[in-house]
Formats: sequence, C-alpha cells, structure tokens
Amino acid sequence: MDNYVGWFVIGFGLVVAELLTGTFYLLVIAVAFGAAGVAALLGAPMVLQLATAAAVSLGGTLWLRASRFGRRLHDRATSDHVQNMDVGQTLRVEQWAQNRTSRASYRGATWDVELVPGEEPAPGEFVIREIHANRLIVAAKVR
Repeated sequence: MDNYVGWFVIGFGLVVAELLTGTFYLLVIAVAFGAAGVAALLGAPMVLQLATAAAVSLGGTLWLRASRFGRRLHDRATSDHVQNMDVGQTLRVEQWAQNRTSRASYRGATWDVELVPGEEPAPGEFVIREIHANRLIVAAKVR
C-alpha cells in the first residue's frame, strides 16, 4: 500500500469520528492528514509529510480556537450549568488574602477561591459563579 493511501484512510477515519463526536477539532486533524496525503501523492519525503500534517493541524487548531466556533465551545463549557453543576453551590470562606484569593474546603477537597470584582473580601458564605480550571470564582451569598 502506498504511503498516501494510509494518510487518506486515517483522515477518513477521523472524519467518521468527527461525525460521531460533533467537535470541529477532529475535522481539522482530518484535513491535516489529507494535506499530508496530498504531499505523499506529490512524492514528498516522509519528513515533509509529517511536517505538513503538523503544520496544518497546528494552524487549523489555532484558527478554530480564534473562530466563533471555538469561542462558542469555550463559552458553553464555562457557563453551561448542566455541564458544570457546581455553579450556584455555596461554600464557606474563613479568611481572604491581600490579592482577594483564599483556600476553602468544598466537596471534600481544598480549592483555590477567587472573589469576583466588586465584592468585599470578608469571611462568610459565598456562591460559586464560575470555575476556571481548579479555581472557584465566588460572590457573596445574598441573605
């Protein structure tokens, strides 16, 4: 089997996987494998084929993250309350550091906590507004 056929077969498999998952990232990688297949078809050495796949993958992924599709996926992940059931839950913070951060116990683990702008850094009950990685962004609980 020629080199280019392998690139196209793997690219086609990624397109099928893309249809099953619904993300655009697999489609970008499939296009990159197709570009490497074209490079192989034109007689490029394996190193150039791999470089083509890597460059198209990286460029496509960066483009996708900057596009409205990438922003929409990111916004949905940070604001979708069904995806993130911790948003809206309460926790207690005993003290705040000078930079408006703290450590608090929540669901059996110790978390980094950051106070939203405009809130007073006083001990008490707080509501989780967002989650950034392992940092809980909180606001004072309205009584």
